[in-house]
Amino acid sequence: MKAIVAVDENWGIGQDGKLLFTIPADMAFFKEKTQGKVVVMGYFTFVDLPGSKPLKNRTNIVLYDGSAPLPEGVIACGSSAQLFEVLRDYDSDDVFFIGGQAVYEQFFEYCTTVFVTKIKTKRPADRHFPNLDALPQWSVSSVSEQQEHEGLQFAFYEYTNRTPGIWHS
Repeated sequence: MKAIVAVDENWGIGQDGKLLFTIPADMAFFKEKTQGKVVVMGYFTFVDLPGSKPLKNRTNIVLYDGSAPLPEGVIACGSSAQLFEVLRDYDSDDVFFIGGQAVYEQFFEYCTTVFVTKIKTKRPADRHFPNLDALPQWSVSSVSEQQEHEGLQFAFYEYTNRTPGIWHS
């Protein structure tokens, strides 16, 4: 399993329910990595998608208590146990956790790879991704060249987990 996220220098990912950044190259990178894959997200991340609609050409799984109906084409899972049961039907290399903070915190240790767009700036944030640079089991396996968008410098990092958790037998 994998995760994909964009962070500022403090590993911030969001403020007041919104992403910190909208960078076209980052959005293209996200689409390239997740197209044809399984994306797992929390309810509020789903609601924040354009039109609150499933991402096209992906299997959309939303961790959600089911208190209101979700659109057709979305798989709702009410617990991590139910999620892992559903994920048995998919190749684990095709599964991407895409947010928000609670989903990342609960599942990033099961990931073998995390794709991180690091933006060289600090923004106010009330949602964060765990700082992989501070965790000994994680290491950088590749870094893209530095890019720039509207004065923001960023690069794409790939982190590898040397000791991912086991999620099923």
